[in-house]
Amino acid sequence: WITPGRVPVSVLRLPRGPDGTSRGFDPNSPRYQALSSSSISTAGSGNRADLEREQQGRVELRERYLRSLFAMAGHTVHFTMYERVNVSASFDASDIDILNFQVSNLQTPLGVHREALLRCSDIISYTFEL
Repeated sequence: WITPGRVPVSVLRLPRGPDGTSRGFDPNSPRYQALSSSSISTAGSGNRADLEREQQGRVELRERYLRSLFAMAGHTVHFTMYERVNVSASFDASDIDILNFQVSNLQTPLGVHREALLRCSDIISYTFEL
């Protein structure tokens, strides 16, 4: 049932994560297999201590980034997008691969959108206050 003057909008659902106790990494996914095969090939060619330091650094950076996403939840975030567009919204969630941000009350130069998905590839930077 459509009210005259209103256009129906399709709903885009965020992808679900892998099942079970995989904690976000599906060992059968092409992405996981590609990353694991490249890390195996580099492990034999370099110094093991250097590889462990690099991996530890990546772990710390990943943890900081995930904690910042968790801290953003429910806060107003100011996004700088390409083409010098600045928008702000209340951050709600991210998909499992952190490719999209789901936001609400997105304030754009053209108006306010109640709900929206922002592609992370379109975002140059973002800031928020704690």
